[in-house]
Amino acid sequence: MKKQLIPLLFTLISVSGASFAGSITEIRFGVDPTFPPFESKTTDGHIVGFDIDLGNAICQKLQAKCSWVESNFDGIIPALKAKKFDAILSAMYVTEKRKEQLTFSDKIYSGPIFVVARKNTITATDAGALKNKTIGVEQGSVQETYANKYWRNAGVNVVAYQGADQIIPDLESGRIDAAALAGVMAEYSFLNKEQGKDFTFVGNALQDKTLFTNGDAIGLRKEDTELQQAINGAIAQIIADGTYKKLAAKYFTFDIYAGS
Repeated sequence: MKKQLIPLLFTLISVSGASFAGSITEIRFGVDPTFPPFESKTTDGHIVGFDIDLGNAICQKLQAKCSWVESNFDGIIPALKAKKFDAILSAMYVTEKRKEQLTFSDKIYSGPIFVVARKNTITATDAGALKNKTIGVEQGSVQETYANKYWRNAGVNVVAYQGADQIIPDLESGRIDAAALAGVMAEYSFLNKEQGKDFTFVGNALQDKTLFTNGDAIGLRKEDTELQQAINGAIAQIIADGTYKKLAAKYFTFDIYAGS
């Protein structure tokens, strides 16, 4: 019975999303292009990555134009509220604190958070093991929320950076002892490259049921329920018809949606 209900559910959601096709003519997505492979800038200034492909697929299902507006991640929610763009598509974890300010689409992917450090220097991620260490996080990120909750008041020096791309050079040079980073981004942008060969993930992914259970989603203004429903319908369609899996395979060797 459950196997019969799942495709029916996707069909109903897809029909709902299709009903908005044409009524929404453009979606302006806010993005911080410092999170490869989710979003980054090429040498000629084009924004590329999985989030960009995903956003374009959503717009295609809705027969809408996609445009991209750059914003630092720590200011991306105020910029959305100021109507500089219509939605945030930039590796944003859904948290209870963010839900106080925004409404969210259905989940678009999951991604574990890890501490990254030079090999054989840090063996655990609890506050005791990190005491007197300097840990880099990105401003406004769930990593910063985690660090403030568990580390900052326990003798750990937490340094917030405006962009994830600013953390890696300081980690590599030794100006910070470790960094809390999205695992996919850390592996893709650093650990798999020559400059990251002496660094590694410390232990397992960070755990917090209130911070890390909901995955990432598209953030919208609370009043934009029509856009939310349209995007949810489009997400359901690209998952159901295999588009999501095809796009994800360009970037990931594991199931980014389930997070396994």
